[in-house]
Amino acid sequence: MAKTHIIKLSVGTESVEDLAAWQCLPQARTADGLPRHVTRMWPKREAEVLDGGSIYWIVKGLVQCRQRILRFDEVIREDGIRRCALVLDPELVRVTPAQRRPFQGWRYLADADAPRDLSRGASLDDDLPPALSAALAEIGVK
Repeated sequence: MAKTHIIKLSVGTESVEDLAAWQCLPQARTADGLPRHVTRMWPKREAEVLDGGSIYWIVKGLVQCRQRILRFDEVIREDGIRRCALVLDPELVRVTPAQRRPFQGWRYLADADAPRDLSRGASLDDDLPPALSAALAEIGVK
């Protein structure tokens, strides 16, 4: 079975640190304390995603980090509609920035198309503005 990932816009966040802070809020946590993201659709390719897949977060037009998806939990909100909580590893892993156009919802991402992890010692210069990071990614410098 091929490992499959999910890619999603992190709407409303300005940086990876902003995403991390949001995931610390009680409403963004499961009962066992793990970060989660609730979505309307349950992945049809669940087994492929749970076989080591991650969610790749797009922040300010760039894929900037990923989190391993640990499991899917059923969530039923006040409206009675069944939703899917993507339960995530708390570690945000920085990846080589890659530009992405906005889209609604989430998409599958093949393992071969996923941005590579940055080595721990080679983290990005966080002082670079998103537009400059995007330009560098576009020409293959980052």
